[in-house]
Amino acid sequence: MAVTREDAPSREAGEGDAEPDGASRPPTLLALPSYLAGHVARIGHRALVEALKEHDLRLPHFAVLAGLGDFGPLAQHELADRLDLNRSHLVGYLDEVERQDLVRRVRDPADRRRQRVALTAGGEVRLAELKKVADRSQADCLGALSGAERETLTALLRRVVTVDDAGRRV
Repeated sequence: MAVTREDAPSREAGEGDAEPDGASRPPTLLALPSYLAGHVARIGHRALVEALKEHDLRLPHFAVLAGLGDFGPLAQHELADRLDLNRSHLVGYLDEVERQDLVRRVRDPADRRRQRVALTAGGEVRLAELKKVADRSQADCLGALSGAERETLTALLRRVVTVDDAGRRV
C-alpha cells in the first residue's frame, strides 16, 4: 500500500517540536544517507514480505526463484553464495519450493557430490507472476517518487552495492 501524506498521523498545533514539513525525526539522522536508506529498506522489505505472503511464499523463496531465473541452473552452493544465504538455510528453502514443484535438484554430472538447482516450468511461470507482484509492491512503497526518480534511486543504490560486492571479493 502506498504511503501518502494523508496517511501520516496528524499532530495538534504546539504538540512536540515538529519541523514545518511535519518531520518528527532528528535532522542529524535525516542528513545521513545510510539512515535514510535503511529506513526506506525496511519500508520496502515490509511491503514485499506482505505481498509475497499473499502468494504463500517468503522473501527467501522469491530470492531463490529470482536467482535461478536470472542466472539459470546453478550448483546449490553457488546459489547460496550469489544470494548471500547461509548454505544450510538454503536447503530448507529449496525443500519448500521443491515441494511446490517450482524447482528441481539433480546431481551435477561433472561432480556427483554436488546438487544443481533449476527452475521447473511451473517455477518459471510463478517467477513471472512474482516479479509483477514485487514491482507493484516497490512502486507502492515508493509512491512519493516519480518513475524516473525510482529508476535514479535504484541506479544509485545498485552502484553502492556493486562497489561493496567488489570489495568483499578482494
